[in-house]
Amino acid sequence: MDRPFQALRISDRVFWVGAIDWTLRDFHGYLTSRGSSYNAFLVLGDQVTLVDTVKKPFFDEMMSRISSVVDPARIRNVVSLHAELDHSGCLPQLVAAVRPDRVLTSKAGVATLAAHFDLDVPVEPVPNAAAVDVGGARFTFHEARMLHWPESMIGVLDGDNIMFTQDAFGMHVASHERFADELPADIVDYETAKYFANVLMPYSSPMSKLLDKLGDVISGAKVIATDHGPIWRRGQADVVAKYRTWCDRRAARKVVIVYASMWQSTASMARAIAEGAHEGGARVKLMALDQAHRSDVLTELLDAAALLVGSPNLNGQMFPTVADLLTYLKGMKPRNLIGAAFGSYGWSTTAADQVHETLKELKVELVREPLVVKYVPRDADLLACREFGRQLAAKVCETVA
Repeated sequence: MDRPFQALRISDRVFWVGAIDWTLRDFHGYLTSRGSSYNAFLVLGDQVTLVDTVKKPFFDEMMSRISSVVDPARIRNVVSLHAELDHSGCLPQLVAAVRPDRVLTSKAGVATLAAHFDLDVPVEPVPNAAAVDVGGARFTFHEARMLHWPESMIGVLDGDNIMFTQDAFGMHVASHERFADELPADIVDYETAKYFANVLMPYSSPMSKLLDKLGDVISGAKVIATDHGPIWRRGQADVVAKYRTWCDRRAARKVVIVYASMWQSTASMARAIAEGAHEGGARVKLMALDQAHRSDVLTELLDAAALLVGSPNLNGQMFPTVADLLTYLKGMKPRNLIGAAFGSYGWSTTAADQVHETLKELKVELVREPLVVKYVPRDADLLACREFGRQLAAKVCETVA
């Protein structure tokens, strides 16, 4: 059927009917510079089933895509894999428009959806790890608690061997190309890593357990249909291997140095430390917080062994962009890092001390007391910074095979 927005066929009976958000630039503090998509899927069987919906403002786009395949009124079943509002936001509108027979979700999802909406339709739990007939299509649903909400689950469409993974294995990319292999590999690699770092890093333990339980199923899936970004029809084993590496925090010989600077004194220290770390054999990523976004710092930390954070002293406090980053890091819980604080000060070392204490809270293994310089660093100070960089790199090289 000719509609303004068209569905895309994934298999003989499965269609992508989601929406593309070209303008999204922030997702819970995560810089989504390439936009995103909200993926919903139509499954044709004896009855029509919709797997997930889209963010509320994109309801009309989703309905147009559904209408390009079938009359939306034929939808009898809705599967909610994840209740977060970018996937369920237009669920009340959909229920009112098509009057489905039921909404299927996880046991925890029944309460979560009830806490979000007053849905005028039965909301039924599905059994975990059991085959369920949904309108003539057989699904197996697997609970995926804390990936990344308590009610999250994964659905496998038997026969077609399509795995619907909601937020797992996704990325924030807006494009008309709906398959990952249609996009440049460097974009796919970076955005996949950035998504894990900024969405799933705090849940590495449950993710690792899920991979242990379902790794072969995921790797063997013909299609991995995520709720954000392009769909995987090739390279599934590769993305599973990357997730295992990230969950296990297998670090490279890499040092991430992030800093803020008012009069370039802390910046000069950062550059000198970076010089020494490079000479010592480490790969260095130097990131000034007036240019680097917190979510890009997290991405660089995925394979880093060390984190150094520099701040000038501003009215007895660490610089605001440094505080912002460290607050974000507290929520994301990066593991197995060594590091230290550094910075320039005028009449109080409070800022570097605050950074030091926050790194301690983050369970960063601190290799020294804060490295501080009063006002403007002289050559001797910068040589000391460079030597510290060398020493840090030596420790990184000792600890990383």
